[in-house]
Amino acid sequence: MLEISLRQLETFVVTAECASFTRAADKLHLTQSTVSTHIQSLEQELDSQLILRGARRKLELTETGRRVYAAAKEILNRCEALESMRESSDAATLSIATSTVPAQQLLPKLMSGFLKRNNAARFALRRGDSDAVRTMLEKGEVRIGLMGAQPDSRRFTSYPVAQDMLVMISENSPRFRTLKQQGATGIQLINEPMIAREESSGTQQSVEAYFTSCGVDTSALRIVARMDNPEAIKAGVVQGMGVSVISYLAAQEEVVSGKVLSFDLDRKKAFRTIYIAWRKDTALTAIEQKFVNYVRMEAPKIAQ
Repeated sequence: MLEISLRQLETFVVTAECASFTRAADKLHLTQSTVSTHIQSLEQELDSQLILRGARRKLELTETGRRVYAAAKEILNRCEALESMRESSDAATLSIATSTVPAQQLLPKLMSGFLKRNNAARFALRRGDSDAVRTMLEKGEVRIGLMGAQPDSRRFTSYPVAQDMLVMISENSPRFRTLKQQGATGIQLINEPMIAREESSGTQQSVEAYFTSCGVDTSALRIVARMDNPEAIKAGVVQGMGVSVISYLAAQEEVVSGKVLSFDLDRKKAFRTIYIAWRKDTALTAIEQKFVNYVRMEAPKIAQ
């Protein structure tokens, strides 16, 4: 069994990242000789040189050093995750980023239901479009994300949690009421002036993928405005600015109240998927795993 300490691994990782024994010593609050001793002990234990040394040589890792760095980094990340698994009220905070539609239509009910079962849980919530959620996860600013676009499976673990129907909405005017009575579909309204989401929105990415699959030239659409908020889009539609493809979850209240009309995009209907995701190198705490399981069980019911 190798006799390697976490301190040795941490010292090696920080030295590699700083590319300097001196800067590593300052960052770790150690003397430079102590840093050198930790790394030499690690090299002796592994029977391999990890760092190329020389008076005029820039600090570089050997081929073995690069492999050891990757393994040591993973070990240290997992140790940090273990520390975070303490079951106390302070450790029960769920750090979540969510895209627009889940934030407005899913998370309020999900958080409320989860708190009834886990009253020690607390939420720290951030919001952005699907690209912003992915960025926050990548940077470690949050630990769990809910988004309308599936993230890269090489870097993230993700699960589908809800199917969200896409519909075309229009103002509730005599002309559109007649079209609805005649059985028009949303795809037949694409020549109308249109209000769209911002291009980084998961909804917009799904809309453009759908149009492309139907052979529609998206560059020819008459987009009169792009808005980053479904509430603003719905208000624009009500005022007759144009039609818009939007999540039915986001438009349901206005459709039921008669403020807008809803058209299925086509006879088969069109859906996009909402995902829950986290970084592959993130070890979920017990409370986080409970929340993920709860979302996977309850979100499909809310989205129905």
